[in-house]
Parts: sequence; C-alpha cells; structure tokens
Amino acid sequence: MMVRSGNPAARLATLMSAALLFLLAAGGTAWPQSAPPALGLQDQGPQAAPPPSTPDPAAPPAREENPGLINEMGKLFDKLPSILPPIKSPSETMNDLSRLAKPSTMVSGRVACPASSNGAPDCKHAADQLCQSKGYKEGKSLNADSAEKCSAKVLIPGRQRKPDDCRTDTFVTSALCQN
Repeated sequence: MMVRSGNPAARLATLMSAALLFLLAAGGTAWPQSAPPALGLQDQGPQAAPPPSTPDPAAPPAREENPGLINEMGKLFDKLPSILPPIKSPSETMNDLSRLAKPSTMVSGRVACPASSNGAPDCKHAADQLCQSKGYKEGKSLNADSAEKCSAKVLIPGRQRKPDDCRTDTFVTSALCQN
C-alpha cells in the first residue's frame, strides 16, 4: 500500500532517498555481460590462445584509475599540504604579532578634516595634526564627529534656504598616535 503525503518536500525527499539507496546497492556489484550475438557466423572451433605475456618484475603494478568523485577528492587531499601555508606554533604567531605592533597611544582633541581634491573630508591629515599637537609623529583617526555650519542668512525670517547656505564639517575627536 502506498501512503501519499500532501507535502511535496516529503515526497521529493523519499524519492531522493530511494534513488540513493538504489545507487549504493548497485554500486558494489556488476551484472555479467553475455557474449555479443554471432550475427549468423558459425563458431570455427577453439582458437589458439595468445602466448602469455610475462610482466616486468621491476615495474610496479598499474593502479586502476577510478574517475569518480571519491577518487578526485582523494587527489585533492594529496595536493593539500603543498597548497596550504605551513602552520605556525602559537609562540611563532605571537612573535610575528609583536614585531608588527608598534607602541601607540590614544589622544583626544578636536581638529577639522580639510576637504580633499574630490571634496570628501581628509581625516588622515586631521589625525596627523592632532597627534603632532601632542608630540607624536603620525596618527590614525579613531573617532570623528560632524556638524552642520550655516551662515547667518538662514536666520532671516521668511528667507528661503539655499543649497549653499550650510555645509557639513567633519572633525577628528580621537586618534591613535605613533612615534
């Protein structure tokens, strides 16, 4: 008796499971093949067998190539050590990190970011200025703030605001400084 489910996903899963079981069961066995039909020719009796070939004892036995998925994955795993970089010990990793790290200090202040050639704020320059004002060589912006600065014209009652009446200024408020 066949049970029907209203869920199409359940039917698809059942069908896929059955197909997988069929493939797995048939994968390990092979059906014998019969000889091709004679096509009207008569058998002429036993023929002389070719002389047995003697295999070369120095040659290793040829491995039969199986072009399946498992074989291809095996080839990938054989190549894997040459693809990946060598694994470092934790002490080597810490030594590399300490060589890369430079002593740095966080400073606070407020320096305006000047406009770059494309009109965007150049906060790297402002971070450098903030750090240089504290006695350091250069810096990287950690925190920035923006404020809208408008002309006094916007305060005139009844006057329509124009696009060039206000601008947005960006400031670096904290930076990571290095010598």
